[in-house]
Amino acid sequence: MPLPAVFRLILLSSLWGASFLFMRIATPAIGVFPTAFFRVFFGALGLIAVLLAWRVRWRFDGKFVTTLIIGMINSGLPFALFCIAARFIPAGYSALLNASTPLMGVLIGAACFSERLTRERLGGVVVGMMGVAVLVVSGPVALSSGLVIGALACLGAAACYGVSGFLVGRWIAQRGGLDSRLIALGSQLGATLLLAPLMLTEVALHPTKGHWQDAHVWLALLVLGLACTSLAYLLYFRLIEELGPVKPLTVTLLVPLFGVLWGALFLDEQVTWAHAAGGALIALALWLILFRSPRGSKIPA
Repeated sequence: MPLPAVFRLILLSSLWGASFLFMRIATPAIGVFPTAFFRVFFGALGLIAVLLAWRVRWRFDGKFVTTLIIGMINSGLPFALFCIAARFIPAGYSALLNASTPLMGVLIGAACFSERLTRERLGGVVVGMMGVAVLVVSGPVALSSGLVIGALACLGAAACYGVSGFLVGRWIAQRGGLDSRLIALGSQLGATLLLAPLMLTEVALHPTKGHWQDAHVWLALLVLGLACTSLAYLLYFRLIEELGPVKPLTVTLLVPLFGVLWGALFLDEQVTWAHAAGGALIALALWLILFRSPRGSKIPA
């Protein structure tokens, strides 16, 4: 792998790992849907600015509505679910559970998209779920209803990513394709449309709730939207152009490391053997699915 690509891969991993940190900061302060909304809103603004600066032609070739729908599934729903998780579990937990995306992709592909369930993929799913169980049952957070809600929210977000990967293939790639930068922009616009009424409803129901004047919260939201979303998408698609669709998926192995690291450094989250054991099992599962399967899963991280 060329050195510039390695640098971009590490930067992307650190940004996506940091997203769980910033959601953990913003969500308790202003709420679930406002945090998710401003992430995609600022992400869309950042992508619009970049595409204008690069003079990218906005030719969606009749697929604009499709990108909006994909964005609702690929960004809107999972970002909201991760914000729900941020109310109950540490950032490091969410980052590790996010790594279950390829596992969900395997199950969803076999159940709904006629994907072949190979021995390696099935073994990866079993090992990965063992890793999730180790983290949830033996981690530093006591087993409770809140922990279960947070874990299920993360797994639900991973399932959304799994579904969207197949939808991009069927609705866009198999219908002539589309500039990946336009897919990224359309997805953030679609997520913004989905989350806007939910955000307004939450604010209307709790008008006095939230630390809306806290500069630290707005800084977290700006970094979450501009760096962890718009810049991260551009880095990811640049890696796909450079390395093909499979090698960039190694980011899935690195994001949990950064997620746990940032949570420990900036939020004083406790790191125990359960993180190492659960993370190692999930990493083994990803290796089985991404690199041992005859047709490596092409599910986005």
